[in-house]
Amino acid sequence: MVLDGYKLTVVEPPAPKTRQDANGADVPVTDRDGVAQFVVSLFAKLQVQAGQRAPKGEEIKVTLTADPGEGFPEDTRVQLIDAKINPYSIESPDGRTVSGIAFKAMGIKHSAPAPMPMRRGKDGGEGES
Repeated sequence: MVLDGYKLTVVEPPAPKTRQDANGADVPVTDRDGVAQFVVSLFAKLQVQAGQRAPKGEEIKVTLTADPGEGFPEDTRVQLIDAKINPYSIESPDGRTVSGIAFKAMGIKHSAPAPMPMRRGKDGGEGES
């Protein structure tokens, strides 16, 4: 999955992924090897050039296969590590089919800040004169 050109902003910080068991209790979600999974909600929006209007963004939930650690509060710009999209189709007990895509990544990291434009001095060189 190529996300170059997109801004990813944390909407809900990473937390352990849970599901409800048959008794309605929340239980941790693990992979086949018993490793705890995490989930983060991100807002994905296309980056555009100055003066252009960006199309509407989308909130996505991403399953993380490793604990991302601390330091990803709301409004933090991030990048996904080894992001993948998995299509799914599940038949519910009442016979309906639910289909969609699931987002998964090995982790997240802080996004590098955008480079600042260089200022030119009065003589046309870089920096202040």
